[in-house]
Amino acid sequence: MKREEAWNLLTRYNQESYHLYHAQVMERVMRYFALREGFADTAEFWGIVGLLHDLDFEQFPQEHCIRQQIIMKEYGVDPAIIRATASHGWELTVDIKPEHRMEKILYATDELTGLIGAVALMRPSKSVRDMEVRSIAKKFKTPMFAAGCSREVIRRGADLLEWTLEELFANTLEAMKSVDIVQ
Repeated sequence: MKREEAWNLLTRYNQESYHLYHAQVMERVMRYFALREGFADTAEFWGIVGLLHDLDFEQFPQEHCIRQQIIMKEYGVDPAIIRATASHGWELTVDIKPEHRMEKILYATDELTGLIGAVALMRPSKSVRDMEVRSIAKKFKTPMFAAGCSREVIRRGADLLEWTLEELFANTLEAMKSVDIVQ
């Protein structure tokens, strides 16, 4: 699947600017990690997984990661993309455990990019560029801040990657900074 095809599929099911923005954030973060983790030859694939990971969320939030599998199959999407995107709903809506490094990174960073984005909005710059890990750690410890971002999923993601929370925060923040993602 090419990026343009993935974008066209995404926009069939998503119109809200935040969902489209988040999809692009995850696309770029996943591409960053593909390069960082030694998977440069599949960076396009990682990016498409990031772009499509929430395909069904806007229209079918109660069936998130379930309905998108059906939709993607109908459009002939590569089964590897279907599995990878669904795996970020592990222990929430599906029992597909992230196994590949890419799936683990998607799982660990999806919620965290939302938290980091919320922290950025609180900053005078509205940017991640001048953010430090301690700002993320402080807000992570405040359950009411960005309450929709599951701390448990972020913790499990760090465990899957065998990273500390601080390492996950630092690596994800660096990904967001390096690809010039700003709110």
